[in-house]
Amino acid sequence: MSDRFDTTELLNCYRRGVFPMADSREDMRLFLMDPDQRGLLPLDGFHIPKRLARTVRKDPFRVTVDTAFNRVIEACAAPHPTRPATWINSPILNLYSALHREGYAHSVECWSTDGDLVGGLYGVALGGAFFGESMFSRVRDASKIALIHLAARLIHGGFTLLDAQFHNPHLEQFGLVEVSRGTFRRKLWHALRDNADFYSWSADDASGTGAIQLITQTS
Repeated sequence: MSDRFDTTELLNCYRRGVFPMADSREDMRLFLMDPDQRGLLPLDGFHIPKRLARTVRKDPFRVTVDTAFNRVIEACAAPHPTRPATWINSPILNLYSALHREGYAHSVECWSTDGDLVGGLYGVALGGAFFGESMFSRVRDASKIALIHLAARLIHGGFTLLDAQFHNPHLEQFGLVEVSRGTFRRKLWHALRDNADFYSWSADDASGTGAIQLITQTS
């Protein structure tokens, strides 16, 4: 990939249905991924396990949006006992931080009562498509709650496509499905023509109960 790869080219990649990755955190090279099978989380069929729904309703974390994007992506890049190696290198950190400043990349953050960042995720929004990139969790359920709040926000804002990129057993509990490359591109073509709004769900309404209501009304 060209050393001049910038945010304009990155957005064009998403519009074509491909996305960049690296072999490791230490390898500064990027390459484009175009999976034969694509993992999707259906916004009209998003599933919340009963135990997790009970936890979400208790609002164990303060959930925010776009208040700590760089900290979220750095946490996703950091090694973890369950994930000793990551693919998020310096070029990816810089590219997505720039994309965030341009208003296309977003984060969802979970904060403890002590004010610690304990979980979150980030991704890219284009039209009515949201491309999930990575998530992290430092305490139980933090990344899952961030994902549920993301799904509710996307539903409220009129998004129609939540791309999970690959099959991931961790996401099966939320209704993950796999589709062919061709099917994904057709769904993407339609989603990119939607005029969705990532910020239509106000922070005042962004409670756990509100998130579950939005998702169950749609599912």
